[in-house]
Amino acid sequence: MDRCLITHSLLSAWLYALKSNPYEDATTERDPMKEFMTVLRREPTPPTEAMMNGRQFEDLVTAIINGRADPNDQWYAAAEEIARRCAGGTLQLVAKKNAEVSGIPLLLYGRLDVLKAGMITDIKFTKSYDVGKYFDSTQHPMYFEIVPEAKSFTYLASNGSAVWPETYRRDETRSIFPIISDFFDWLRATDLMELYQEKWKTK
Repeated sequence: MDRCLITHSLLSAWLYALKSNPYEDATTERDPMKEFMTVLRREPTPPTEAMMNGRQFEDLVTAIINGRADPNDQWYAAAEEIARRCAGGTLQLVAKKNAEVSGIPLLLYGRLDVLKAGMITDIKFTKSYDVGKYFDSTQHPMYFEIVPEAKSFTYLASNGSAVWPETYRRDETRSIFPIISDFFDWLRATDLMELYQEKWKTK
C-alpha cells in the first residue's frame, strides 16, 4: 500500500468543516465542507487577506531577527516582541515521521516556525483572541508527535499590536493518532478514502 501524507492543515480543515457546517448551507457566506474538499483534492487556491497578513507579519518577525526590518512598520512593536522570544532558534524547520494508522502507512509532516531549546513556537496573526483559542487545534498534538525532543509548544498570537502567548506541555496534550483514526473512519464512511489515498500519496 502506498504511503500517504498527513498534515495538521488537512485535519484542521476537516474538523472545521464538521464543526461549522457539516452540510451545504446556502445561508452562510463560507462553505467549510466545500473548503475542506478543496484541501482534500489539493487544489490550488488564491491566498485570503488573512493569509497574506499572516505571511507579512511572519516575514517581519524574521526580518527583525536578521536585523533587516523597517522600524516604522505598523506592526513593528508586536513583531519585535515575538522576535525577541524566537531569536536563537531554528526557523522554518521541516519535521517528518513515519507512522501507521488503521493499516495505512503515513508520513506525518509539519513546518515549524521556530524550534528553540525544546520549545516549538508558532506565530499566529489573528484579528481577535480569547484565552484557550488553540486548545482544540491539531497543530500541537501533531508537532509533539513529529518532534520527539519538544517539551512545550507555544502559540504566539498577535493582531499586530498586542501579543498573546498560549503554551501547552507534552504531558498535557492528547495524542494525534486517535484524531487521525477518526478522520480515516469518516473518509471511509463518506467514500472519500480512495480520493485521499490518490491525492495524498507520497514517496
